[in-house]
Amino acid sequence: MYKATIFVTLKESVLDPQGVAVKGSLHTMGYNQVSDVRIGKRLEVSLDAENKEAAEIAVTAMCEKLFSNPVIENFRFELEEV
Repeated sequence: MYKATIFVTLKESVLDPQGVAVKGSLHTMGYNQVSDVRIGKRLEVSLDAENKEAAEIAVTAMCEKLFSNPVIENFRFELEEV
């Protein structure tokens, strides 16, 4: 059994309006030292796989086909045996 922790973020070239709004709110609260905020997604997936390589292949496919939009998002993941 493996647990994948997946992080999906917007590519640097893509405007992040949600991040801009949070940055504005932080500045309003007095946190003027914040220069940028980027918002992303974190997912946890538990899966049965024969080995770590098979789990990595499956998680990569899931990310490419469902969890991320490859046009505007990047993904990375951490995999641990549980």
